[in-house]
Amino acid sequence: MSGAPGRVRRAPTGRALGALALAVALLTSCSGEKSGPSDRTPKAPRAGAAFDYQLGGAYPPPDGVRAVSRDRGAKPAPGRYNICYVNAFQAQPGAKATAWWRKHHPDLLLRGAHGKLVVDEDWAEPLLDISTAARRKALLDVVGPWIDGCARAGFDAVEPDNLDSYTRSRGRIDAADGQAFARLLVRRAHERGLAVAQKNTTEFLDEKLGFDFAVAEECGQYGECGDYAAAYGGKVFDIEYEKKGFDAACRRWGGRISVVLRDRDVAPAGEDGHVYRRC
Repeated sequence: MSGAPGRVRRAPTGRALGALALAVALLTSCSGEKSGPSDRTPKAPRAGAAFDYQLGGAYPPPDGVRAVSRDRGAKPAPGRYNICYVNAFQAQPGAKATAWWRKHHPDLLLRGAHGKLVVDEDWAEPLLDISTAARRKALLDVVGPWIDGCARAGFDAVEPDNLDSYTRSRGRIDAADGQAFARLLVRRAHERGLAVAQKNTTEFLDEKLGFDFAVAEECGQYGECGDYAAAYGGKVFDIEYEKKGFDAACRRWGGRISVVLRDRDVAPAGEDGHVYRRC
């Protein structure tokens, strides 16, 4: 968790997929294609590896970059350590994504009073229902193939986003539900030969959920980099969106973890607003 309880600072991430691309990705991920356990061993990234966060659109990594995070709909960057972004605990924003869930898995959308969807208001993302073992299993039947797709595409790792969605659930799900679903995701990824990143929240660092490294947003801004470093050593990728947070993270942790400054829209290189710096 970054900042105040219940609020995670995240870039618009895979939200950069266009409506058509999102629809294609959703349909493809649930096409029924099966993937069995992999014979490759999950490999965590190298500590302190130079990093780029490309969720807003793929582009050639800057010189010296050895690790890249991209949306699951993108292709891995050749010759780099590739991390696959999956929005595992919440639906993507937008009417088309919500309509897809309503049509195919209406029972997996978390509902509050009067059957109204529970929504992460910061990003307009409906929460997914992980409140029971049965629903977690059903959701894994949807998200699991996305993870399988990351492995088939040639990614090295996966970062399942919104681990702390329970803090935005208005009491409908709790921390134990989040931990239980996280364990299912970690097991699935490891079976497919993928390492798994703990995304953002520091609340579960002592829970031994099986994560291999961390992807943290604004740990410099909120003074959390030390928590991640203690749990994962130098295997931490921190993305800052404010120069103050970037400077703080570089000054205190730049010699131990990988820190980058990105624009909040994580725009591809060459587009207006694109920002990329690293310590």
